[in-house]
Amino acid sequence: MQNTLYFLMIQKSTYSQNPRDSGIVDLTRPFDLIVFVILPIIIIVLYFIWKRQKKQDE
Repeated sequence: MQNTLYFLMIQKSTYSQNPRDSGIVDLTRPFDLIVFVILPIIIIVLYFIWKRQKKQDE
């Protein structure tokens, strides 16, 4: 059992970024605010405008 745990610990890279190492989204930074809040809202609004335009053309 101890050999298996040691083998697994050797396999973990200390220099690569792990998913749990990434932090939370910091909305005080302009880049995070634009990418994670403003752009999705714009995409959703444009989608509904496009659907409405498509429905009126039919």
